[in-house]
Amino acid sequence: MKKIIQLANQSEIEVGMAGLPDCPTLMLPIAKKSMYNQEAENLKLWGVDPELGKHFVEGLADTFQVLYFDYEGHLFQHPVENLTADHIVKDLLHIADEMNVTSFSYYGYSWLALIGLQMAIRTDRLESLVMGGFPPYNGPYQEMRVVTHKTHTQALSNQNDPVESPAGPESPNEMDWDNIKVTIDTRVTAQFVSLYQSLTAFDDRSIQHLLSLPKLAFAGGNDTIVYGENFGSVTVDIVGLLKKNKEQLADLGWDVEILSGAQMDHTKAMQPAVVLPLIKPWFMNVLLKNTGL
Repeated sequence: MKKIIQLANQSEIEVGMAGLPDCPTLMLPIAKKSMYNQEAENLKLWGVDPELGKHFVEGLADTFQVLYFDYEGHLFQHPVENLTADHIVKDLLHIADEMNVTSFSYYGYSWLALIGLQMAIRTDRLESLVMGGFPPYNGPYQEMRVVTHKTHTQALSNQNDPVESPAGPESPNEMDWDNIKVTIDTRVTAQFVSLYQSLTAFDDRSIQHLLSLPKLAFAGGNDTIVYGENFGSVTVDIVGLLKKNKEQLADLGWDVEILSGAQMDHTKAMQPAVVLPLIKPWFMNVLLKNTGL
């Protein structure tokens, strides 16, 4: 089942529901639409599954009810002025309401993972939370504020230049951050600046006592990106922060997993073939163990 839902800024997003209606619901805002032909081949060069959303939904719908949509893709098509974490959480809860979903579990990756954390402290409708590619404790909010600000500044400078599509590296970790030319729509870059600015005063260490639900955090073993001078000369060390605080997180009730494998960076650690073997058994354990299903 698919439905078109109008959000707070009057834009419309396509939302799907699949799987078993009598089973717990998983919200997947990371369900990107499938890409084909040359676009698919370009994604494969980066180690990205061109049918990422489809494979996540199919991989979970035989056991759960899956509420899925591509929220990031939607923001790229319909940028939001003054985007904040509160705005996004309201959008996602509105989507759940429109799909008649009262309670649900959440899986988000990268910035959509931190949105899951924001949702968890704003509503009691979450049954469990999985955060991939963004640590839930002592997260790199300041570093990402710098990176997004620098990205937006460069996009503004380059907005009148012709768009070039040179062959890129195989992963963000191999990107030459000193020489990359940012040509993204400035309305898109501006909203992510707003998002991290809205989190400037947020202290994820102080809200852990509010998270009385099953929760999992994971990252790739090589998920560390060192940005050059053009992006603020900062290092976003996702896996380093997760490892550093692993014991503290365990004491706070978090399950923590570091994904091993060749060059398991930020991109490779978000692919369905890697993530599903981790999150599907975890969701089954925390959601189905007492149901008899």
